[in-house]
Amino acid sequence: MRINFKQEELIRDFFCDVKKRFPEVEFLNVTESPENPEDLWINMTEPETEEREDELIELAGDKTTDILLNYGYYIQDLRT
Repeated sequence: MRINFKQEELIRDFFCDVKKRFPEVEFLNVTESPENPEDLWINMTEPETEEREDELIELAGDKTTDILLNYGYYIQDLRT
């Protein structure tokens, strides 16, 4: 998997924003999507409660949509 400089920067900024609001969430890694190697998945741990999970889904959805619209990179967050 090859990540370019801009993708690396966007992923770092994405996770910094997530970490500010959800300090309990930990970054695990970045992998390519099995469906499309051009798409990236950000793997991270889940928040502590279902309510926090819902809030994270909303925040992450907004951030990844902005990345797609502004830069053309499809990045998805996955929680484990």
